[in-house]
Amino acid sequence: MKIGFLFNHDCIHQVSHTAPIICQLVALGQDVTVITSSVEQEAHVRRTVAGCAQNVTFVRIDISLLARAINVVARSFLPFRRIANLRENIRLFSRFDALVVPETTSALLKSHFRLDIKLIYFPHGAGDRSIGFRDVTRFFDLVLLPGEKTRERMQASNLIRPDAHAVVGYPKFDIVDLSRRPRFFDNDRPTVLYNPHFDPVLSSWWDMGLEVLDWFARQDDYNLIFAPHVMLFRRNLHTSVEHRRLRLRRMIPHKIRNLSHILIDTGSPNSVDMSYVRGADIYLGDVSSQIYEWIYQPRPCIFLNSHRAQWRDNPSYAHWNMGQVIDRVDQLPHALAVAQAQQALYGPRQQAAFAATFHTVPNESAASRAARDIVYFLSHGKTSAA
Repeated sequence: MKIGFLFNHDCIHQVSHTAPIICQLVALGQDVTVITSSVEQEAHVRRTVAGCAQNVTFVRIDISLLARAINVVARSFLPFRRIANLRENIRLFSRFDALVVPETTSALLKSHFRLDIKLIYFPHGAGDRSIGFRDVTRFFDLVLLPGEKTRERMQASNLIRPDAHAVVGYPKFDIVDLSRRPRFFDNDRPTVLYNPHFDPVLSSWWDMGLEVLDWFARQDDYNLIFAPHVMLFRRNLHTSVEHRRLRLRRMIPHKIRNLSHILIDTGSPNSVDMSYVRGADIYLGDVSSQIYEWIYQPRPCIFLNSHRAQWRDNPSYAHWNMGQVIDRVDQLPHALAVAQAQQALYGPRQQAAFAATFHTVPNESAASRAARDIVYFLSHGKTSAA
């Protein structure tokens, strides 16, 4: 079968969620093509599949000059380039029996562009935001999931069919050495990872971020890694698709950029390969799904409620039960001071959340399970567990 892996985004953060499956499909004798929309994405895929790259075809797609001109304005309001890439490359996509994708914009191939192809979806991340549980999921022929938490929530909303989904685990973990701890500072202070999302309503960056950076700049008890979601500094103007709000991104003051105890990374590969997740001691964030990668090793978490969310008993904020939730930056010093002591309460919650979020099988990778389920589904029209 001819299987395409489509990476159609502005950044590289989605690549590691599906790319590890590629070599496993090649090992099963499948004809695999990688389709990317940027040089950076292709390079990241090539690094990920270095062991089988010689048996994989790589194709890069682009949009017309007219579409590029429109994108200059339209990209602030909608993912215009991604949509144009889909529309202008229908003929290429039609050559495949199936396309594997890590995002939902690709559902337009079926819902609007009427492409007759099997679409296979693996969500990039395992977070709780409501945007990850939308009706668009129903357009996919096969949905591969990281664990029972996601499956149960999708089933409750009738987003997946019994014979068209499979729980396989988290392929990104297959390519990360979770036993190695990178070191980013030449001192022994505790290191805090501040990882705000980009959504202009939900993210703490818009209303608290500069105050957080300023507090860390003025103290000498902690190191800080400021590594926001890679999309935050990709654009100056952000639109919340989920909440219909537009905001202009705030800039980082120059005085904070050259401090020895603060590392600022607005989009390098370290931001997406779990380097900072493995190298920090305390997590500070809001709604990013990266929190679930953080708890592979239970450690303190602090969440910034900058948008006055009524979060208790809300499944979109389930992760906020794994750490302290604060409403103001002036509460941050105390939250940091008691973080290790509070871990006695939150550690067991994190362990339970990790087990529910990520399916694991001894001596079998998530990527190999995903590849096996893809081949079975394409051969039989249903999953093996159906």
